[in-house]
Amino acid sequence: MEFNKETALVETILFLESEPLTVKILSNKAQLSEEVVDKCIEKLQEKYAAEDSGIELVMVTGGWCLSPKKEYWDVLKEFYGSKREGRLSKSAMETLSIIAYSQPITRAEIESIRGVGVDNMIRLLLERNLIKEVGKKEVPGRPTLFGTTKEFLKLFRLNSIAELPKLDEDEEERFELAR
Repeated sequence: MEFNKETALVETILFLESEPLTVKILSNKAQLSEEVVDKCIEKLQEKYAAEDSGIELVMVTGGWCLSPKKEYWDVLKEFYGSKREGRLSKSAMETLSIIAYSQPITRAEIESIRGVGVDNMIRLLLERNLIKEVGKKEVPGRPTLFGTTKEFLKLFRLNSIAELPKLDEDEEERFELAR
């Protein structure tokens, strides 16, 4: 069976949705079995793998979504990226990477790794919904612990934190200094 109409239906749902969708959700929306949706996803991945396609089907935060191929997005993101987000400064990226690799982590631990205050960076990353408060550390004063959000995973096209690039030994030691 070729599943042409079913694949077109799944593709349309993915096009209309802005959030990544699991096979189960796609199955419910398309009123197709999960097995059929899996076949449709395979067909779409083949279709978008072609050189003449500017988009691809990617798994992000546990769900499937249509996304521009990286080489084209790098060229066009200035025009199509969210105006509100803009680019993150070097300091914001450094703070975000410390949080991503060391989470859950407190403000004081981040400052100890960076060697400078991070109040403005924490505020900016919270406003952009790239980090969130994930609890309190069980020490005197119970400082807030920070971790990354689904928005962070979407921005960097990661399915989970486990997909972050591995750190080399020097970087790992630096990130452990505060612990």
